[in-house]
Amino acid sequence: MSFAGRRRGNKVKKGVQFTLMVVGASGTGRTTFVNTLCESEVLAHKISDDPERAHVEEGVRIKPANVELEEDGVRIALTIVDTPGFGDNIDNEFAFQEIVGYLERQYDDILAEESRIKRNPRFRDNRIHALLYFIPPTGHSLREMDIELMRRLSPRVNVIPVIGKADSLTPSELRGFKKRIMEDIEHYDIPIYNFPYDVEEDDEDTIQDNSELRGLLPFAIIGSEEEVEIDGQAVRARIYPWGIVEVDNPKHSDFSTLRRALLSTHLTDLKSLTHDVLYETYRTEKLSRTVHSDGHDQSILPEELATQSVRLKEEQLRREEEKLREIELKVQREIQEKRQELLAKEESLRNLESRLAAQGSSGDYRD
Repeated sequence: MSFAGRRRGNKVKKGVQFTLMVVGASGTGRTTFVNTLCESEVLAHKISDDPERAHVEEGVRIKPANVELEEDGVRIALTIVDTPGFGDNIDNEFAFQEIVGYLERQYDDILAEESRIKRNPRFRDNRIHALLYFIPPTGHSLREMDIELMRRLSPRVNVIPVIGKADSLTPSELRGFKKRIMEDIEHYDIPIYNFPYDVEEDDEDTIQDNSELRGLLPFAIIGSEEEVEIDGQAVRARIYPWGIVEVDNPKHSDFSTLRRALLSTHLTDLKSLTHDVLYETYRTEKLSRTVHSDGHDQSILPEELATQSVRLKEEQLRREEEKLREIELKVQREIQEKRQELLAKEESLRNLESRLAAQGSSGDYRD
């Protein structure tokens, strides 16, 4: 999948809706990150398991939560889609299917809405614009489950890998862990969202910014819902016997960099890629199959698929042109009607002036 040739780094100008999914096993810092990101308790922390039910595998649950944020004066209607229960089972195949199924259902809803003759003005676009995958800070390399999840989800969503609870690793351990993770991602050809840029089309600032962000992958995340006082200022941090880790300090954590990328500098690009690339790819795949009476799917040849895609776009353009023509004709009719009304009023005014003039002349004669 190629993401080249697009403008990147655009800041958001007005209020927007953005949907973020967070996936990671229990204990990777997923809940704390979300609450730190939103500066409020959006997700409740998991209560300690009842020993009598510790062996019960409940499976993954998908839970959206809505929150209003403001970033650089821009209002953001943020939806957080949490996935509690992921990674808790011995066999996580069901969890993979549930998450992929959820992503595709949002695309199906859009596809169905686009097919309606009359659109629903209250329709809400719930497509996931970015997915943060929390990798446990093992310090080794990606696990088989990590690789499988990212490979299966990347064709449907912009996957951004992060290392949760990164303060459990030393700086040298963290550097080595990041390097091994990116080597695995490259080796297994996993198409994550790697802050793409085009050296021929993008400006120098965009290239530099995206290059720096790419160099931080996977982001090392530290979250905290508590504030401590440092030099007279309240700072979000974690206190340890050996010192203090500041959440928003770039020397301690990539949190503030990731937050700004998600909610400001790359929000527009993540939404555009979701619609123009990921959704269009899914839409094309969906329309490339015809269901026969025997219930089996049969794929259409690539040449036929291309022709079908062109026909769909031509039909959409034709409908839009017809609407424009209807609007143009309506405007022309209204102008013509106004002109006729104006001419009628002018004629009436002339008649009135003539009568007044005639009456004036008649009065002068009598005198």
